[in-house]
Formats: sequence, C-alpha cells, structure tokens
Amino acid sequence: MIKVNGKEVEAQGMPLLTYLKENGYAPERIAVECNEEIVPKAEYEKRILQDGDVLEVVSFVGGG
Repeated sequence: MIKVNGKEVEAQGMPLLTYLKENGYAPERIAVECNEEIVPKAEYEKRILQDGDVLEVVSFVGGG
C-alpha cells in the first residue's frame, strides 16, 4: 500500500506517471512529493511506486 494525500491505495509497482494519469491528475499542473522529497517532472515516468511510499500531490490553482 502507498499513501496519497492521506489515503491508502494499491499502487505499488506502478510508475508514478501511470498512477497520476489513471487518477485524473494533469502532470503539467501538479507538483508531487514522495517521502518528503519533491519529484522532478522528468522522473515521473521512471519513478516506480514502492510499498510504504507517502505521496502528496498538489494542484496549481490560478486566480486573481
């Protein structure tokens, strides 16, 4: 199990980019922290989610 924004989900073994796309996140409009480290967008495809990972996904919101 991994934890995403406080919820436990089954996604271990999956590339981060695949998880994000399957769950409706637009990779160009978010920032991802994995185990308290920011994941560079260039690594989303290579980063394989591991059992016990803790992700925080933050969406950018514009306003004015």
